[in-house]
Amino acid sequence: MKKTVWFGLVLLLMLSVIVTACGQKKEEGSQGNGEAGTGGEKQVTLKIFQFKVEIAEQLTQLATEYMNENPGVKIQIDTVGGGSDYGAALKAKFSSGDKPDIFNNGGYSDLDLWLEHLEDLSDQPWVNDLVKGAGDGMTHDGKLYGQPLNLEGYGFIYNKDLFAEAGITELPKTISDLEEVSKKLEASGITPFVNGYGEWWVLGNHFVNLPFAHQADPDAFIASLNEGSAKIPGNEVFADWMKLFDLTLQYGNKNPLQTDYKTQVTEFALGKAAMTQQGNWTQLQITETNPDINVGFLPMPISDDTAANDKLPVGVPNNWVINKNSAVKEEAKKFLNWIVSSDMGKRYITEEFKFIPAFTNVSADESVLGPLAADIMSYANDGKTLTWNWFKFPGGEASSKKFADAMQSYIAERTNKDQLLEDFERTWESLKK
Repeated sequence: MKKTVWFGLVLLLMLSVIVTACGQKKEEGSQGNGEAGTGGEKQVTLKIFQFKVEIAEQLTQLATEYMNENPGVKIQIDTVGGGSDYGAALKAKFSSGDKPDIFNNGGYSDLDLWLEHLEDLSDQPWVNDLVKGAGDGMTHDGKLYGQPLNLEGYGFIYNKDLFAEAGITELPKTISDLEEVSKKLEASGITPFVNGYGEWWVLGNHFVNLPFAHQADPDAFIASLNEGSAKIPGNEVFADWMKLFDLTLQYGNKNPLQTDYKTQVTEFALGKAAMTQQGNWTQLQITETNPDINVGFLPMPISDDTAANDKLPVGVPNNWVINKNSAVKEEAKKFLNWIVSSDMGKRYITEEFKFIPAFTNVSADESVLGPLAADIMSYANDGKTLTWNWFKFPGGEASSKKFADAMQSYIAERTNKDQLLEDFERTWESLKK
């Protein structure tokens, strides 16, 4: 009996030593944000939280290419977008402690909101290759905090074959032209617009941007709204913009508030409407749905001033940023630099993502990017562009969502034009600093 007890104690002691040794070994391999690899090398894990659903699959493939070149690195990508609330999801990530190493930031007011969490990227190799103005929204006190994803533009995407079928030979550049085109399409049995007004960002970011972008000086107008010396109700540009809003509703699909992004783009790609408000980021989905479709961009006119209206809104849609408290932020910097400097990364930017590069060292072949990007680049080269302003709204995304709510109430005929613009003013007043 004593011999059995003694043997048991010895066995217990040996197991304790083994467990302790294993625990120490594991701890040694888990310092930083990594864990021991199969070959004994340190394994670094990069967590990326991003919103562009259009490139989710391609971004995962690009990450695989990087991991193949860097065996000690593991990249986890989490995508939330396409109508989902990325901003709220990002805040939830940080609140839960599951903070990403790389994530997206829109710049301007969004930069201010997240500045305390962001790494200064001013010393990165790619900074000198930025297209002029591409870093403006992510610059604070002379420091750059984000790498722009790309350049994008939006407007009315139109189906050239449906226009030809309706006998339309001249493209509309004014609000009157657009109404005439809409009438011709309708008379030919073609729905002029498919409106994805079930999506808050289609309304609260892109569509409501127009009356801001068409101000004589958008930044000065926004500053005046913040100071209280300007108002949205009674502003002539907003009154003009309402005419375009009404026109899209009059000649649009029957259930715009039940039409989400995917449905909107799919129905357009299938030829169920001649025009839709979207950007060149839809090229992948449109082409996948209908490889033979013949498309291009039209401006979104709000008046009969041809020079003022023959323009497309072009800007930086979002930026990659790095969590300054990340234990693997140096690897995160290496990854972002690799994307815009390696041959593999450059190829993915243009050929797989179909992005218009925000970097001078990344060449863009219009035949590769597609006709929508080609039109955006043509408008940009001709200097016929409008600014993106929703990142400058007080409260950032909060303003855009409230604007969208007000617009959806108008679409549902719960409010009138005056009430809509008054709702905008109240939103601005409630959120401005």
